[in-house]
Amino acid sequence: MPDPREYQTEAIVIKKTKLGEADTILTFFTPRLGKIQGFAKSLRKPKSKMAGHLELLTHSTVSFSRGRGNIDTITGAQTINAFLPLRNDLWLTSCGLYIAELVHQFTSERQENQPLFLLTLETLERLCHEENKDLVLRWFELHLLESAGYQPQLKQCVICHKDLEATNNYFSPAAGGLLCPACNLNQPFSYTLTVNAQKVLRLLQGHDDPSAVRLKIDEALAHELENVLSGYFRYILEREVKSAAWLDKLREQRLQLNR
Repeated sequence: MPDPREYQTEAIVIKKTKLGEADTILTFFTPRLGKIQGFAKSLRKPKSKMAGHLELLTHSTVSFSRGRGNIDTITGAQTINAFLPLRNDLWLTSCGLYIAELVHQFTSERQENQPLFLLTLETLERLCHEENKDLVLRWFELHLLESAGYQPQLKQCVICHKDLEATNNYFSPAAGGLLCPACNLNQPFSYTLTVNAQKVLRLLQGHDDPSAVRLKIDEALAHELENVLSGYFRYILEREVKSAAWLDKLREQRLQLNR
């Protein structure tokens, strides 16, 4: 008969916190248990056998022993997918950490969300192989928003509910979606969205299949999409996403190198 104090789960490592000289508290996102924490003794010592299986962004099978408090002790780990390309490129690492931070911010302790777990795995895999990393991030953001109950309205005006015409419309974070030009006059803060930006957002939102990320878009359109969704996340979270600011800095450095 299995020991009820022991259990095992698939997990993605989304956060690590140093504790003392060598111990670590890890935050995991799991398919059935939701977001959980685990205590790993001596994980940062050179001889630790689990360290390589518990790196950030690693998909592993993790074994736990239940403790008396809220944090159980990690007793073993085995890598399922290390997403190696994410470790060999600073830009890709930063994209992965951005995904992890959003998952951490939009999930509650021990609340099951298997669709979001699968979405996160799919996104990390796509970051390793797809050419357009920015569109992979936009695809993830839109589906994360849907999962969290913040799906933006992109087909009708949020206020008058009329179908939007093929013209520049306006995204209002406070209203939760697009506004027609007439309704936008009464809104204190909104983003102008071109027709092409609206089309791409609708396409990404409407496709569970991430093949939509293979669209070819120019730099200006990519920036427009990133700007409007980052503004929406700032409004929802009421703060900046830390890793997003780092991504912006790296993106600017890459653009300067390519000029």
